[in-house]
Amino acid sequence: MIDLLVAGGGPAGLATAIHGAKAGLEVVVVERRPGTLDKACGEGMMPHTVAHLERLGVAPLGMPLRGISYLDGDGRADATFRTGTGRGVRRTVLHTALADLAETMGVRTVHGDIGTVGQDAESVFAGGLRARYLAAADGLHSPIRTALGLSQPCQDRRRWGIRRHVQMAPWSDRVEVRWAPGSEAYVTPVAEDCVGIAVLTSSRGGFDQQLRAFPALADRIRGHAHGQDRAAGPLRQKARSRAAGRVLLVGDAAGYIDALTGEGMGLAFGAAEKLVKCVVAGRTDDYDRQWRALTRRYRWLTAGLVGAGSVSTIRSRIVPAARALPMVFAGLVNQLAA
Repeated sequence: MIDLLVAGGGPAGLATAIHGAKAGLEVVVVERRPGTLDKACGEGMMPHTVAHLERLGVAPLGMPLRGISYLDGDGRADATFRTGTGRGVRRTVLHTALADLAETMGVRTVHGDIGTVGQDAESVFAGGLRARYLAAADGLHSPIRTALGLSQPCQDRRRWGIRRHVQMAPWSDRVEVRWAPGSEAYVTPVAEDCVGIAVLTSSRGGFDQQLRAFPALADRIRGHAHGQDRAAGPLRQKARSRAAGRVLLVGDAAGYIDALTGEGMGLAFGAAEKLVKCVVAGRTDDYDRQWRALTRRYRWLTAGLVGAGSVSTIRSRIVPAARALPMVFAGLVNQLAA
């Protein structure tokens, strides 16, 4: 019988599979989409996320990130990472690196639908396979989370993300967060000839429509070729628990607040490691508590920023406050980066 079945072959699922293989488990990944996977993603990784990849044994090519800058009109506040260097990496490059390592470590990938999930006291049945445990890494709108009754309704303001790659040399070694009245634009260098721009917003509309809120950014990238736009959302997803019997949620499937702080990937990799340790120890009943402890700081800070950003009078003061209190701003950034 398989030790660990992983539903979803994105970064969270592959990281879980790699940790499982490193722990000596027989791991199978079920992913319905063949080839290299892409999605709407800011693609900027904090220093601790890079450290997670190094522990896995992955070093995807990308661009070094020295810190984060907040911009609002002519105002600017900068914070430098104190614990190392982050990295801007194309999502497709990251996926390829993780998939190659998983294959090298003997992880088997099955292309198909996971289908209905069933379980008993000793095993889980899904996708025509039987395993001791199932890690559900099936994304933001996880069908497994919903089918198991773990999803909770969200009353929060709904936000979406839309990303575009622009073919031009990066002009900064930081992630630039540009603030507008109802949205933010995240500018991340991901290659020597490519900049990724992700817009988070509560209003509908394509990338070009959203870009109008950032005239200085629009002027800078005007005339440069770009790739296909990708969108995702609503971003806010709630789960009442990360575990149901022998099924454990990881990555976006485990619940998501917002992409504002760029912590999704780092938390997914950290949770993947904890999930596997719980499986090896036979303590999967403790996984939800460990997930909550791992993500607590992120959840508080992100919820606070999103809440503050929803009030126009507060939102307009975020960048001026960061400029006026640079040590506080740098401290908050490094709370998330560490």
